[in-house]
Amino acid sequence: MASPAPQPRNGTNGTPRGLRLFQSVRPLRRPQAIRDILAGVQLAAMNIPQALGYTKIAGMPIVTGLYTLLLPSVGFAALGSSRYLVEAADSATAAIIFSGLSGLAPLASPRYVALATLVALLTAACLLLARLLKLGFLADFLSRTVLIGFLTGVGFQVGIAVLGSMLAIDVSSHRTLFQVAEVIRKLPALHWPALAISVAVVAFILGARKLAPKTPASLIAVTLGIIASKLFDFAGHGIPVIGSIAGGLPHVGLPGVSFKDVETVIPIAASCFVMILAQSAATARLYAERHHQALDENSDLLGLAAANALAGASGTFVVNGSPTQTAMVESSGASSQLAQMSTAAVVAVVLMVFTWPLEYLPRCVLGAIVFCIATRLPDFARLRRMRHESPGEFALAVLTAVVVVAVGVEQGIILAMVLSLLRIVRHSYHPHTGVLVADGVHWKRIPPHLGATTHPGLTIYSFGAPLFYANAGRFSEQIRTIVGPEPSPVRWVVVDAEAITNIDYTAARVVRELAQELTQAGVTFGFARLPDALQEDFTRHHVTEAVGPEAIFDRLHDAVDAFINSVENGARTQAGA
Repeated sequence: MASPAPQPRNGTNGTPRGLRLFQSVRPLRRPQAIRDILAGVQLAAMNIPQALGYTKIAGMPIVTGLYTLLLPSVGFAALGSSRYLVEAADSATAAIIFSGLSGLAPLASPRYVALATLVALLTAACLLLARLLKLGFLADFLSRTVLIGFLTGVGFQVGIAVLGSMLAIDVSSHRTLFQVAEVIRKLPALHWPALAISVAVVAFILGARKLAPKTPASLIAVTLGIIASKLFDFAGHGIPVIGSIAGGLPHVGLPGVSFKDVETVIPIAASCFVMILAQSAATARLYAERHHQALDENSDLLGLAAANALAGASGTFVVNGSPTQTAMVESSGASSQLAQMSTAAVVAVVLMVFTWPLEYLPRCVLGAIVFCIATRLPDFARLRRMRHESPGEFALAVLTAVVVVAVGVEQGIILAMVLSLLRIVRHSYHPHTGVLVADGVHWKRIPPHLGATTHPGLTIYSFGAPLFYANAGRFSEQIRTIVGPEPSPVRWVVVDAEAITNIDYTAARVVRELAQELTQAGVTFGFARLPDALQEDFTRHHVTEAVGPEAIFDRLHDAVDAFINSVENGARTQAGA
């Protein structure tokens, strides 16, 4: 199937040209529109049971899961740019909601719902602010390493949280480790029929996922569970069911909360904001590249803000760009947000007409569906590859997962952010350095040590990062180590500056002092292969003046030739004397 023509890029790095409504749907052509509508119906069949599961994770009333598929989908379709990204309830953000709010109000209570909708509205405000400041690039700063660890931890946390429902055991703890302890302590009281149903549902869904991945296994499990519950009176035999659900479309309005509530839930909204920014951007970018479509990250931020604002106003919780649901809609043949709008229409019909069967849905069936969702989150194959390729990054991912399980989701996302930023700083603070030596027609790098030279008397020193206040000391220390005490075999030191894209005020002072020190010791100090931006920094910070324009070379070979000429001229001068 041919990909739709790319839409012109709108202000990702330039000036916005105004809102373009429903750019993720246009151009609308009849054959593809029919395919998108049918794909949306198919997505609804697969997505409705999952939305109920995500609602269970978030601790919200069951019907609010359906609300996440309604107005938020239309809001993103109206303002976002991604043609594939599915905005709906998601396990990661649902877990953040539960972790942050479960200690503030009883689950699914009016107070709990008000706080959850407030979180959605505050998350929308954060996303809107990010759009106004054009901060779409921030998604790149949450490394995939710690994101894998975070989602692995969330998978374990969610899977453990639903064990009580699957076993028909009342679990009151909100912390994951306490939940494990409580389940173990109450195992003698488990309800064997509920356990049997849970095991059957898990086996059916996981089996269908492997053998027939396009089968709406969750929908089949829900349907059979409702029918069996109705026919055999599960509630009368001690198997808990969902109970009465209020049908109809959601009431649109603002939650009744106080300013103190705003202060309380701001950290929760910030955690949701970070997760949405990272997960939605990564998912949208993946599908845009796969289908050769233009993507405007800042328009997507506006669409995400609209989706969460409508979620909060319609009485439901935070929505996020879901990788699994986006994969579903792509596999069903859709190519625009018209599919998500079709799903919203199906959900509206269900809300108005078909909520009554859900009251017979056994809670153990819903718990089993959530458990199956949780099994998708840990990426053990990638973790195994990471352990072999990069043990240090594997340790970071595992640490993030452990913090999510042992401490909490909010703390896990904060740790993920901190670790991601520390990795960036560490690479800049501790870059690859060395002395370049000729290896045929190429250069190879050897560790910097006393007297290390590229050519007798000449050292070309490579520094693989921008020079700034934190790594300038390492830069000067290594060069001093190479030169060593007088008399030194090193007469010239030339820095290969190809990777030094910029230099700040503090580092410039360090370089100027180093240049003066080396000159006094009779060592020529220079640079080669300066990027244009670095040349401007050198001029502004007077580094060029301190080093001397004659000691700045375009190529490494120019520096070698200049050194050889200097040696030969010196030899001739001595011979003449």
